[in-house]
Amino acid sequence: MNLAGKRVLVTGADGFIGSHLVEELLTAGCDVRAFVFYNSFNSRGWLDTLPPDRQNALEVFAGDVRDPHGVRAAMERCDVVFHLAALIAIPFSYHSPDSYVDTNVKGTLNILQAARHLGVARVLVTSTSEVYGTARYTPIDEQHPFQGQSPYSATKIGADRLAEAFYRSFDTPVVIVRPFNTYGPRQSARAVIPTIITQLLSGATELRLGSVTPTRDFTYVRDTVRGFVALAGADDAIGAEVNIATGREHSIEDVAHILIRELQPAARIVTDKTRVRPDKSEVQRLIGDNSKLVRLTGWRAEYDLKAGLRETIRWFSEPANLARYKAWLYNL
Repeated sequence: MNLAGKRVLVTGADGFIGSHLVEELLTAGCDVRAFVFYNSFNSRGWLDTLPPDRQNALEVFAGDVRDPHGVRAAMERCDVVFHLAALIAIPFSYHSPDSYVDTNVKGTLNILQAARHLGVARVLVTSTSEVYGTARYTPIDEQHPFQGQSPYSATKIGADRLAEAFYRSFDTPVVIVRPFNTYGPRQSARAVIPTIITQLLSGATELRLGSVTPTRDFTYVRDTVRGFVALAGADDAIGAEVNIATGREHSIEDVAHILIRELQPAARIVTDKTRVRPDKSEVQRLIGDNSKLVRLTGWRAEYDLKAGLRETIRWFSEPANLARYKAWLYNL
């Protein structure tokens, strides 16, 4: 499928990855409808920070993926749907698991039901590497067993399996897109890289972190959204679940030391027990196999970790951007 000229819907368009995906789709010549979370401030999240010409090129729909009627209205006349709207913070899922079921499972069901009845040509459902749990073998391919080590990951497993069921039961043209740990400009402070950068840029000499031994496959956001777009155009991806990963792993400690050297050489890492996840819930190791994505689309990561971190530091170093973050708080 050639996406140029297609009407596409992006749910979660106001968020971190969603806002970058919107920009990528506009560049690709798509007619973009951005589904943002309704709020009384009329905030469009990160879309409000895009250049005026980008904002003017968008059709914005304010709603809630938990509402099937609003979802169906948003999807009317759309050719392709990129479903990114979700609750994603793992610590908050310990506190409020019901909200994760409502948003991640029932919200995805609403998307799938509407896609089935409206005849949408392609639905890309966003998964997460957290569905795999701690790696039983590496690199993790799409055949790796699933393990729900947090309420968040359990709801994403449920959403993925609903997407598979709609493909198998109703021929709904679904692609399950599974990014590994995406990072970059605009990322929430609940994620580890913004947590480190904002503390260091704020002058902290004690860098407060949870466990630093887990490893992750960090993928720069521009590479992630290129993977989404490539999969939307790959007819052979329908019915598949596909990793977006670099195939390289780095420990939290290693990333922290890279950023300390760049930003605050006098800083040292201090363990904050409130940030340490329950032992059986912490995913200790993630490194993805991207061979399926490469085979289907020819995708290759353009950013290694150091290049991606440089871009991320540059963005966070802008005073107006840094001011949006509360570096002194633990963000659930």
